[in-house]
Amino acid sequence: MNSFDGFSIARLPRIEFGRGKFSEVANYVANYGRRVLVVTGAKSSQQTTQWTDLLAQLKALNIQALYCQIASEPSPSLIDSLVAEFKPQSVDVVLGIGGGSVLDGAKAIAGLLKLDADHSVMDFLEGVGPELDYIGPSVPFIAVPTTAGTGSEATKNAVLSVQNETGFKKSFRDDKLVAEYAIVDPALLGTCNQRLIAANGMDALTQLMESYVSIRANVMTDALAISGLRAVRDGLLAWYSNGVTAFDAQDKMAYASMTSGITLAQVGLGSVHGLASPLGAFYPIAHGVVCGTLVATATKVNIESMLDRDVNNMALDKYARLADVLAQKRHPSKETAWQALIDLLTNWTEQMQLPRLGEYGVKENELDKVVLHSRGSSMKTNPIVLTDDEIKSILIARL
Repeated sequence: MNSFDGFSIARLPRIEFGRGKFSEVANYVANYGRRVLVVTGAKSSQQTTQWTDLLAQLKALNIQALYCQIASEPSPSLIDSLVAEFKPQSVDVVLGIGGGSVLDGAKAIAGLLKLDADHSVMDFLEGVGPELDYIGPSVPFIAVPTTAGTGSEATKNAVLSVQNETGFKKSFRDDKLVAEYAIVDPALLGTCNQRLIAANGMDALTQLMESYVSIRANVMTDALAISGLRAVRDGLLAWYSNGVTAFDAQDKMAYASMTSGITLAQVGLGSVHGLASPLGAFYPIAHGVVCGTLVATATKVNIESMLDRDVNNMALDKYARLADVLAQKRHPSKETAWQALIDLLTNWTEQMQLPRLGEYGVKENELDKVVLHSRGSSMKTNPIVLTDDEIKSILIARL
């Protein structure tokens, strides 16, 4: 494929990036009306000076604020109940402040508040229910991430889940759900603990890697992915080690997360995210933990599978490039680069203590069910179609 073959870039939010940008949020809210629904997580964002300042700014602009919380990964029933509660309130704009779950939930709420008919969000989830076409309109949505991992501020996906042995993790997905503004202020990352830094950081890393080797990748997303991966290289371990004082590292990871959201929204992901969907549905395992614990092994299996039956796959060259970028050195051969990449990812996983799947109750005799449910949209853009046995080998290696 020629580097400049035709490609398409779907709608993106207006992005406002930088420390202190949160102080401008109220002004952006005012562009859309005088009644805002503020969606947050449990409590952390409400215990900051930024939160107090926001409330004062909204009051000064005569904006009435309504509030709701999304304390964990949102379920369809939670979204439906919140929509029913706030639909009569004539909300002008939805403001999501939080991690990926909060932003996904806020995105889904915004998508349903103005629908003429009474729809459940289940009507629009891919892979379950009737999968109706979403016509809209959506209430304008402003996304303010307080973690650095999912990149939800830049995507059209609202990921919802039901967690049990027959559960699912699926997306409400449409261009109309894209945020009007993504306000990315790295100063908001100061409340993240080491566990969150590791899981979210490895999520961003995995999203950038998988979009870079995606079968739909293009010259523009490749450039963004490499830029984001350099930021992960220079930021993740430094932030993990130094926490709240690592301002430069926080800046880099906020940027990396945002770019990972842009690239995944444009070209898709791969096998790690294909497996993250059923693992997150069937077991109490956070999405970022799945990414962190599987990415090294999944990379190894992808490379071995291409060497076995698709040696001209351009992703082999791309994996070698990734090794050079992440290790900051030129490797003498593709073979040494591939091994160096696998070793580096393994070392990061161990250094940040990403748990194995077995710690969440995943058992070998249950893996066939996980494999069966792994072939969703993410798996379809993996650089090679993996066999069931190959997918299962990724899981076995991380039990």
